[in-house]
Amino acid sequence: MSDAGGDGDFVFDEASGEWISAEEAKARAAAAAGAVEVRDAVGNRLADGDAVSLVKDLKVKGSGGQTLKRGTVIRAIRLTGDPQEIDCRHEGIKGLVLRAEFVRKV
Repeated sequence: MSDAGGDGDFVFDEASGEWISAEEAKARAAAAAGAVEVRDAVGNRLADGDAVSLVKDLKVKGSGGQTLKRGTVIRAIRLTGDPQEIDCRHEGIKGLVLRAEFVRKV
């Protein structure tokens, strides 16, 4: 085998199941270390696009006293980069930001 420039060291990446260069493995490890891990009220890991339900009634600030009831399902959440906040949309409420401690993954 010829190596097209580089040190020729390869490592097996268990996540992808392929052999990758040592430099790429270091880059992936650094990216994974910088990734924010968001967990819900019971410890499940949340990801972009997940659906969650509320574990308690929440009063929504700035919406004229509207309350989101316990058990309300919110679909297609987005992570914000903060380990305790998720961004979502609900009927009539744009730009809703919820704390992860008040939701449970569906």
